[in-house]
Amino acid sequence: MATERTVGIRQLKAKLSEYVREVKKGATVVVTDHGRRVARLVPERESVDARLQMLRDAGTVTWSGRRLGKTKPDAATRGKRTVAELVVDNRE
Repeated sequence: MATERTVGIRQLKAKLSEYVREVKKGATVVVTDHGRRVARLVPERESVDARLQMLRDAGTVTWSGRRLGKTKPDAATRGKRTVAELVVDNRE
């Protein structure tokens, strides 16, 4: 499993090359701003499946494995205008 390291923005700016090298080797770097997590640097080579597994392992996401069922739209427009067109008109 890849390592995870937490670093503040100031330290990241000062040693960016060092952290990029760590990420290239498979580590994850979590960036904080005043102690609050704001970003995550992960290796580019990770597949979507690997990233999803990382989120599952961290407890961030869960999935039962079932396919999602079909859903009905919450609302429908009348006529040929799109929802985007209606929103733009209401902003004016």
